[in-house]
Amino acid sequence: MGKPKKKKSVSNTIALNKKSRHDYTLEDRFEAGLELEGWEVKSLRAGHVQLKDSYIIIQNGEAYLIGSHISPLPTASTHIHPDATRLRKLLLHRDELNKLIGAVDRKGYSIVPTAMYWVRGRAKLEIALAKGKQLHDKRATEKGRDWQREKSRLMKH
Repeated sequence: MGKPKKKKSVSNTIALNKKSRHDYTLEDRFEAGLELEGWEVKSLRAGHVQLKDSYIIIQNGEAYLIGSHISPLPTASTHIHPDATRLRKLLLHRDELNKLIGAVDRKGYSIVPTAMYWVRGRAKLEIALAKGKQLHDKRATEKGRDWQREKSRLMKH
């Protein structure tokens, strides 16, 4: 009998926004769908996406992703004129939208994307309610991270 085949470890992650963890204190997280065009999905599969300077706004009771950059593939159709930084609608349940609207309007939170990944062939965006960090907060986080690293080194020896 043959050996059982191992599954390939394929990562579902398309893109991460590491800068969001540095600039913000992240609290509640939500999973949102994205309303995409065909050329955008092909570009996502090729990994041509950047979330670094993107954020989410709420207009007319709906959430939109702004500032994300999806580079069009050179093989895109000739009759389509792709816009790499267009406004992209997020697909969320009404109760999730109401929580986001309340937090942004009343409590002064921002909404930032933290990751983009595939779920059963559909692109999903992980978004988080975030409070901006002050410079001294960023330094304290860095100091704590350095101390944890130093502590683990000392424990090894």
